[in-house]
Amino acid sequence: MFAGKATLRPSGGRFGESLSRDSDVAQTLRHSHANAAVAPAHEPLHDTETRPRSSAYAYAMFSETRYALNGDLRVAYRASREGPRDIVLVPAWFSNCEDLPEQPSLRGWVEAMTSLGRLIFFDQPGSGVSDPVTSGALPTLELWADSITAVLDDLGSREAVLVAMSGALATGALFAATHPSRTSGLVVLESFADPMAERTQGPTAEEMIAATVTMWGTGEMLHVLNPDMPWNEEIRAAWARYERLGASPGTAARMMSLLAEMDVRALLPTVRVPTLVLHHTDDPFFPPEWGKDVADGIAGAKYVGLPGRSVFHFVEPDWRASFQEVAEFLTGHQPEVADDRVLATVLFTDIVDSTRRAAEIGDRDWHALLDAHDAIVRAQLNRFRGREVNTSGDGFLAMFDGPQRAIRCAMAIRDALQTLGIEVRAGLHTGECEVRGDDIGGIGVHIGARVSALAGANDVLVSSTLRDLVIGSGLEFEERGAHELKGVLGEWHLFAVACP
Repeated sequence: MFAGKATLRPSGGRFGESLSRDSDVAQTLRHSHANAAVAPAHEPLHDTETRPRSSAYAYAMFSETRYALNGDLRVAYRASREGPRDIVLVPAWFSNCEDLPEQPSLRGWVEAMTSLGRLIFFDQPGSGVSDPVTSGALPTLELWADSITAVLDDLGSREAVLVAMSGALATGALFAATHPSRTSGLVVLESFADPMAERTQGPTAEEMIAATVTMWGTGEMLHVLNPDMPWNEEIRAAWARYERLGASPGTAARMMSLLAEMDVRALLPTVRVPTLVLHHTDDPFFPPEWGKDVADGIAGAKYVGLPGRSVFHFVEPDWRASFQEVAEFLTGHQPEVADDRVLATVLFTDIVDSTRRAAEIGDRDWHALLDAHDAIVRAQLNRFRGREVNTSGDGFLAMFDGPQRAIRCAMAIRDALQTLGIEVRAGLHTGECEVRGDDIGGIGVHIGARVSALAGANDVLVSSTLRDLVIGSGLEFEERGAHELKGVLGEWHLFAVACP
């Protein structure tokens, strides 16, 4: 079926005809969703202090983007430091290796996977920062598989484990079947062999294609496909950027139509390398029986159904169970993976005397004022790299990875809102927080809330823990005495940031 240089072109059937930009389809899917520290492999840049947090992290973990030759096309890739084995993440029809390692949603999975070996990201020709294919042409499966060879050769790697994302089964399976001596294992994540298989639930393939193209570049489709992934405006914007850097809307339309015609069932029996197939049991887009069919088609393949609804296996909250299965597959034992606990600075803000103010100016003007308040808070959070966790009424909860930035953000919010005649109180604390999906909890958050409750109008009140962390920053503080915080043992010394 795949002998020679077979070009993967759609036959012009029903999938190709469905690429409308009908916003009703997108709305249908949105409604359905609502209910349902290491050394680099190559010398990195040394200006990480001036980079955003995620970028600095990625540049510490990974090489700069390099290029491998696939014929006369250059294939972009990035790799972490060398390890006991090479692990290649095989992308589907779009990716961007410059951006993907920097996605905050992948950080936990990336750190865990690099403990197993050298993790390699690359972009197929026609996507990301790799060379484009001939204008107007579609890539071939052979070209896609040859990209893996090119990257491994450029790295001097003899063999690798292939981790095939959803939509990349054909590429991974063809390489594994053609180059078994260079494939130490194949891991298949949320995939399918026959895209024409009948669906018993969820959206049709036509609906998925149309909705994806309609929402392309907004990040929203990735949320629809991964409904349990933590989500806020910062995360949405990051994934939207990844989409735009990975492919244009026109490329997305053509490539999804191509994949919708790609039946690889005849290829699977030719794969004779150790194979692990992982699939989420509640995925409404790719039913688990499709994953079972893939495992049944490969001799000796192991199928594991995991709880979850997401298409991606490398984002919160689903990556841990998936990673443990991959680690056991590669090493023979399943490691313990700790829950996400991070040291962070939490910021609570709320409007002083909001009930009285709302009664004075009336509902209509109050809602307009709240909209202006929210816009200012979010603008300052973006400026100081804070992450909005949640908001209710007139209050915000945000978290920061830098204590000084958190304080300066609180000051900027207070000063900007005063121009609207709004007085706010802000409370901050630095401590260990538990990341719970798109929310956070733990004693650190509890203390931050108690500190905020003791703040007065236009106060930026901080715990002694936070004050001690920013000594030497130029910030000045006024002591506000010792306090007992409800539900927290001992006395806590609080400090107000002095007005300049």
